[in-house]
Amino acid sequence: MADPQGKRMASDQDAHPQRVLQPLAAVALIVGIVVGAGIFKTPSLVAGISGDAGWALVLWGVGALISIAGALCYAELCTAYPHAGGDYHFLHRAFGRDLSFLYAWARATVINPGSIALLAFVFGDYMGTLLHLGPYSSAVWALGIVLALTVINLVGLHASVRLQTALTAIELLGLVAVVVAGLWVEAPAAEATSWFAQAPAPAQWGLCLVFVLLTFGGWNESAYVSAEVRGGPRAMVGVIVASMAVLTLIYLMVNLALMWGLGLQGLSSSKTAASDLLGQAFGPWAQKALGLFVAIAALTSINATMVVGARSNYALGTDWSVLQRLGRWNAGNASPRAALWTQALIAIGLIALGTQEADGFAAMVEFTAPVFWSFLFLVSVAVVRLRLNDDQAQRPFRVPLYPLLPVVFGAACAWLAYSSITYAISRQAIDVSLWLMASGLLALLLLRWREHRRHPLQG
Repeated sequence: MADPQGKRMASDQDAHPQRVLQPLAAVALIVGIVVGAGIFKTPSLVAGISGDAGWALVLWGVGALISIAGALCYAELCTAYPHAGGDYHFLHRAFGRDLSFLYAWARATVINPGSIALLAFVFGDYMGTLLHLGPYSSAVWALGIVLALTVINLVGLHASVRLQTALTAIELLGLVAVVVAGLWVEAPAAEATSWFAQAPAPAQWGLCLVFVLLTFGGWNESAYVSAEVRGGPRAMVGVIVASMAVLTLIYLMVNLALMWGLGLQGLSSSKTAASDLLGQAFGPWAQKALGLFVAIAALTSINATMVVGARSNYALGTDWSVLQRLGRWNAGNASPRAALWTQALIAIGLIALGTQEADGFAAMVEFTAPVFWSFLFLVSVAVVRLRLNDDQAQRPFRVPLYPLLPVVFGAACAWLAYSSITYAISRQAIDVSLWLMASGLLALLLLRWREHRRHPLQG
């Protein structure tokens, strides 16, 4: 008698990502990752630091151009080497699996679960104001949403992307409301807003770009669905270009609306600029409603981060036999179940830690930035290295103005890595990144030892 369960297990072991993701859903996924709570906060900081409305918008434009340069580099890598492992896979091909493992370790242990946990707390803070659940209300809400979204992702990719598309549409509706409010209200007196009166100092340019590029951060996650987008490499290029076009338009329009509606001084001094503008245009109810959009923005980013983060863990499992459980793909649901559960459990652990040491928790996640930007710099180097060492690979899309754009993108990443490191040192928090990499090196040595014991002849 046939064993259906045995056949299903064998099928899952042989399964791998399929091209089942519609391009529009992929765009919603990327936009949902990038457009988070940051766009509701950073415009005030950039306006205050730059001191000039016109130059503030120019800085947002420069950040968009740097991000587009990086996205075009990723478009070449995604179309030449489509893989669920994303930039982990690119680093593996360019520099070997030891270096790529350290990046995957940082993503798997802190960067992705930490982002999920922090965004879950943002959601919990808002929901706690509507329905308080005791002294740990925010953590309870955070825990609940992580479990709920994990279950939705376990149901399958289609369920997850349908939710993602709906949440992204609602999120964008909130940002459109901000733009409409900026055009609706009467602009402040002309003398209150300075347009191109005085250019910011070089140091101010740098600090502004830190916030701008952090707000644009997340577009690189498109690489993790490159093997699942219908239409192949040509469609993937369209997904990346469309995502960046939507993001650039949204961010420039939101900043222009805030600047026009509140003026430079009003925007610079406001801690809740978008909320203030909506209240000024449509009344207190609209001001309160923005909190719901912020909560939805957190939900959108959590869900999208879960999708791409689990695929990074899956790729790690396919490369290391000791971690092969992570590398199992569920063909029926188009999702890596073990990788999703691993990610969820680490995020839940970080949420629990956050209830005990909120400041230490925030620092632990925030100061992984030196690691992230250092590895992203290596991705820019990988574009050039793979061109030289793997010139036989088919490249349906090539970075225009090569090698200028990879150099621009790499220089921006290197500068952000340096800025992150110096900032972490000034806050006496660089030890977090050092401990993270040390734990990765220890894990690497342990994995190599266990693989040698399993397959001594390969050592």
